[in-house]
Amino acid sequence: MLPCVTECHDSGFRFPIVLARSMIAQLIPIDGSPPITLNRSLTIVGRKADLCDLILENASVSKLHCAVAKTDGLLFIRDLGSTNGTKVNGQKVTRGALLPGDELSFANVRFRVHLGPSPESGSQNTGEILESLEIPPSDDDGSGELVGVDSETGLPFLSDDLE
Repeated sequence: MLPCVTECHDSGFRFPIVLARSMIAQLIPIDGSPPITLNRSLTIVGRKADLCDLILENASVSKLHCAVAKTDGLLFIRDLGSTNGTKVNGQKVTRGALLPGDELSFANVRFRVHLGPSPESGSQNTGEILESLEIPPSDDDGSGELVGVDSETGLPFLSDDLE
């Protein structure tokens, strides 16, 4: 989760430093089985125990089915060429971002996505501001040449090399 700008002065920015407490990412099985907490930054999902972090013992799930990446409080998925596909809210995807409450399916094994405080805690207080961090103004005039766009994020690549 990116912090909000709380102050802007002299072209510098002040950001709060936030400590997240009780922030978890879970896959909650639709069939009522216990939730699966995603503790790793990258979780490989599939049937093959020696290759996967999350093993789903279901014949419709591929040996290497999907990768789930956790970063900055967000979850991203990438299908690994599975036979029966990965779906988000019923739509087959090759990659994408997950939102709280999304339904994620590996073949016919379905989960509800939970991001935030533990469902058992019921706590809405997920972080506290520790201090502010000042980002000093840059001597850079902000000019640059657009050299491309990242196909995954849609963010521009800029070059400050204008020779």
